[in-house]
Amino acid sequence: MDDTTRDEGPAAVLVLGATGRTGRHVVDGLLRRGSRVRALVRRPDEAALPDGVVVVPGDLGDAASVARAAAGTRAAFLLWPGLEATGADGVVQALAEHVDHVVLLSAADLHATGPDRPMPGVWADLESLLLRARTTHTFVRAGGFAANTLGWAEQVRRGDTVRLPFPRAGRSLVDERDLAEVAVAALTEPRWRGSALTVTGPETLTQAEQVHTVAELLGRALRVEEQPAEEAHAELAAGLGEAFARSSLAYWASLVAGP
Repeated sequence: MDDTTRDEGPAAVLVLGATGRTGRHVVDGLLRRGSRVRALVRRPDEAALPDGVVVVPGDLGDAASVARAAAGTRAAFLLWPGLEATGADGVVQALAEHVDHVVLLSAADLHATGPDRPMPGVWADLESLLLRARTTHTFVRAGGFAANTLGWAEQVRRGDTVRLPFPRAGRSLVDERDLAEVAVAALTEPRWRGSALTVTGPETLTQAEQVHTVAELLGRALRVEEQPAEEAHAELAAGLGEAFARSSLAYWASLVAGP
């Protein structure tokens, strides 16, 4: 369904990033609470969202399509897809013209400055834009995303060794379903407006401990091998850019001494 004029009844909640690992759970949680849901989707034919969700074709990088999707909604969940905030100002302005509340999936700076500040980079940039926008906000600041461990999946399928940089780097991982539960509360309960909510898992685990946990759940023996930093840098830079590779490896290195 791509005709937003077919919405009826109370204003819907717009979910940006509805087909992602966290966004899908946000959609499900909103529906369970009785909210009406609209989703901006780049490829509607492949979205496979639940019945009742109004699917609007568009691109999060296009502020005009965001504005069309936001028209007539009351709140929005925003998951920014890039590693830079280029173009985000127009998207935030488009949302602020139509919704009265935005919930941003951000990231917590748990290491250097404590949980009261966002991670530097795109997350801090987006929070800054929303602080200046004409709408209320809630920042859901995540610890490490548990789903990132899926980056090891192919190695686990191929054999019994997982190669990764800084295996003694430790941090608290949080599941995307828990993040979605907090986001849904922030979208539906006025008491969380204006809040920055830091969401972590129950304990700090090193990367090696994470691999061993996966091994226990699979009933397999897995071995951790430290990947040279220069090799990891080359792989990250090839896929995500030089700046991301440099900052990520520096961050993981810092988590060895200070999880």
